Amino acid sequence: MDYKSSGVDIEAGYKSVELMKASVKETMRPEVLGGLGGFSGAFSMAGIKDMEDPVLLSGTDGCGTKVKLAFLMDKHDTIGIDAVAMCVNDVACAGGEPLFFLDYIACGKNYPEKIATIVSGVAEGCKQSGCALIGGETAEHPGLMPEDDYDLAGFSVGVCDRKDIITGEEIADGDVLIGIASSGVHSNGFSLVRNVFEMTKESLDTYYDELGETLGEALIRPTIIYVKALKAIKDAGVRIHGCSHITGGGFYENIPRMLPDNVCAVVKKDSYDIPPIFELIKKTGGIEEEMMYNTFNMGLGMVISVAKVEVDKVMSAIESAGEKAYEVGYIKSGNKGVELV
Repeated sequence: MDYKSSGVDIEAGYKSVELMKASVKETMRPEVLGGLGGFSGAFSMAGIKDMEDPVLLSGTDGCGTKVKLAFLMDKHDTIGIDAVAMCVNDVACAGGEPLFFLDYIACGKNYPEKIATIVSGVAEGCKQSGCALIGGETAEHPGLMPEDDYDLAGFSVGVCDRKDIITGEEIADGDVLIGIASSGVHSNGFSLVRNVFEMTKESLDTYYDELGETLGEALIRPTIIYVKALKAIKDAGVRIHGCSHITGGGFYENIPRMLPDNVCAVVKKDSYDIPPIFELIKKTGGIEEEMMYNTFNMGLGMVISVAKVEVDKVMSAIESAGEKAYEVGYIKSGNKGVELV
């Protein structure tokens, strides 16, 4: 008896590392010390020495049950983008620049080519956000997970000067809310989605005229990474008063997280284009509108609060970064919360 006969293939692990090295190398930054395969990732902090009061920011998350779609569609090259996005968007939401990322893949069986494909998506997400993929772990769990299943999670560290942290404390009556468009469902609400639609290859391969694509194509589209858009706003000289990453819990849970106690966010539902996938989910599942806004991003992946005089500058900066922006509402005095009108 040996480790391989018990279900853990060490040689497959070595092969996975070799196959992913090229993708990982493309994410490197000058601060990265050493190469892939060590016991820890090393990252020099010399680049932040000129900050007045550098603060490290961190984020950790996974892709939730969206990985189930990757299994069913046998498409594993974008789920890594989702894992990175869920972490770096949170770091950027606080005003930080993501510096590096580590991933963790748990699988029933290590298929090196599949693992390398997953990591290629992680590397792509890191490139989109400008952070380095400095390490990770692939763990085989025979007997705990089915052989073809895996789960993917990650951890990101970023930095910002203390004076640049976005806390929401500066949000005030009269501020304008700017929404940055999402690409669709992103990586939240899939437990509900999987109850609305039959999760089979046939169902996911079904073409819908209202979507202009198959259901699977619409659902698996990766989460947008907003690092460059938020950096463009900062580079334009605009102070963001508050920022909310719209993830699980939708508008009702996430927008209030950026608000101080004395203001309310008012969002105009007809102020932006809602992707058709959400209407299809609502119609097919018979889901009430309030629940839709309490579960999904409904077409806005980020909502930020800025002074009214800065709106044009913000809209221009976001669009220069390749994203779509909308003026979606405003801040008023009142009890902390969000109103949809």
